[in-house]
Amino acid sequence: MAQTLANALGDTDTTRVFASMEGDEVLELRAMTDNATLDDLNRTFGPEAGRLADHLVGDVRRELLSFVEAPKSCATPLPDTPYVQLRHVEVKPEQMAAYRAWRNETIFEVVRGHDAAEIFLAYHSVISGQPGVMFVAGFSAAPEDYAAAFTSDAYAEIVRQAGDTYITGGTEGLYTKIYQSPATLAA
Repeated sequence: MAQTLANALGDTDTTRVFASMEGDEVLELRAMTDNATLDDLNRTFGPEAGRLADHLVGDVRRELLSFVEAPKSCATPLPDTPYVQLRHVEVKPEQMAAYRAWRNETIFEVVRGHDAAEIFLAYHSVISGQPGVMFVAGFSAAPEDYAAAFTSDAYAEIVRQAGDTYITGGTEGLYTKIYQSPATLAA
């Protein structure tokens, strides 16, 4: 079902579609212009939801995120890789400035030194049911090769530090999920 819906959506210059590796879920990443309004979004998403309704088993969840920085950027508005990983944390508001400095010296250093992480983009929520920080990582390596840097003992210590100081809900406040492109699913 996820592959059918992912194929129905399709990629464009400003849209990338992926299916979850963990379940029947589709992710659409869409780059919006800086001057897009909520009315513009409603005109785009309203008809689209109706067109896809027969493929859906639940409602559509949407978030509006604002790009902040990229320790590994890409030449296009969105990752054009076979896989993406979403990494989300909710940061205590009073800790945001300290968190950003800390993540540059810890998380981003790991990312910059990890060849399998081709793209790593940091966004902050504007409108979301899950406010906070969303990292969008793009990669072509096997998922286990990409994940290796983030499952090491050294990275576990970074997660512990973040949970103790910055993340709402401690280390349980971090979630990650890997998605793959429909082309990867078909292979």
